[in-house]
Amino acid sequence: MPKRSREQAAETREALLRAARKSFATQGFAGTSVASVAAGAGTTKGALFHYFSSKEVLFLEVWTALQLEMDAAARTAAIAARSKDDPYAAFLAGCRVYLQWATRPDYQTIVLIDGPSVLGMARWHELDFKLGMNNMTQGATWLARQGLLPEERIRPAAVLLQAALNGAGFALSSGYKDVTSDDLFSTFEQILRGLRYSA
Repeated sequence: MPKRSREQAAETREALLRAARKSFATQGFAGTSVASVAAGAGTTKGALFHYFSSKEVLFLEVWTALQLEMDAAARTAAIAARSKDDPYAAFLAGCRVYLQWATRPDYQTIVLIDGPSVLGMARWHELDFKLGMNNMTQGATWLARQGLLPEERIRPAAVLLQAALNGAGFALSSGYKDVTSDDLFSTFEQILRGLRYSA
């Protein structure tokens, strides 16, 4: 394939992903048609199906891209927040970013509301677990190295902390009126700091 053709193909694919993301975020999965995505990208349904075998496959790619963007933002915040005075600072900064993203309409609609129904809850959890567990485990491992968590509790702590964040995200996407991301973050911080280990 000539270089320009490869570039055009990549541009068409990216245009489809942008159009799909906008439509999934504003219209939801059910309200998004393949035809509208193709039109939004300035191409045809045939072109869309050349790159994505179904609307569900297209949705999964958009879902994954949003998750990876959130993960990158959380990692950047964690690195920037590293502190010699507070070993929890980096971990908490990354977690705060997740809660902020969980209030974004596009993230709520695509990842937290439509994600479980389109992908199935088991598949959603499997994919989310793979994306998030590494960060949780790294954070818990760091705390263990500082003597704040027993080594044998690294994995259980990572699992429970990720579950707590996911639960908070679902609560925010459900429109709970009596809880905010700040409320959830401060409570999560208490839980995290409460894991401190005393020999």
